[in-house]
Amino acid sequence: MTRKNLTASSFLGLGLLLLGTSSARAADAFATPDALPGVARTADPAAPPSLPLVGVMADVGLPDGAGGSLVLRPKKWLRVTGGGTYNMISSGLRAGATLLPFGWGPSLSVEGGHYFDGDANGLIRRFAGASYQSNAVLQRVGYDYANAHLGLDLGYRRVTFFLHAGFSYIRATVHNVDSAIQSGTQSDASSSTQLSVKQDPIIRAITPSAKLGLIVYLW
Repeated sequence: MTRKNLTASSFLGLGLLLLGTSSARAADAFATPDALPGVARTADPAAPPSLPLVGVMADVGLPDGAGGSLVLRPKKWLRVTGGGTYNMISSGLRAGATLLPFGWGPSLSVEGGHYFDGDANGLIRRFAGASYQSNAVLQRVGYDYANAHLGLDLGYRRVTFFLHAGFSYIRATVHNVDSAIQSGTQSDASSSTQLSVKQDPIIRAITPSAKLGLIVYLW
């Protein structure tokens, strides 16, 4: 090969090398940040904030009475509650869960509660007046109950107002029946019939029920 051809080949190779280097730099200039080493990736669009997990609830209804509960929301569609209640006779405990397929709107709730024994004579006297005579049967009033409610829940992020209605199963033990019968028999001097109740009767009932309430989520 002649010196002239060798020189031409060298210049041609050098030109191709420079052209390749320029093309690579141009490609890097138009590359996305994700493809460049040492360059931080562009942040993804902001995701919606997660829903608060913990809240408090206040409600009123029958047979629940007035209640205050702690609320946990592990999922948008699930709410779990537990707390205390008061029915103007005694205090009680209640726990339950609510399913919300859309996070708000239609709901299904199941709950169970217990009221400790309390004297209902004072409550009856408020309505009947001072002339009311205490009844031994009402000295110990308590009951267990279970609710199955359909409802409507409005709002879900920070505040929820709800109205629930359905049916409740109630179980109560009636105390002091024998004492009440004996008192009635003694007051009637002309009666010769003697009645005695050896075991406290149990009353069971299924009744319509409803309640409304407010939930405020804190964290």
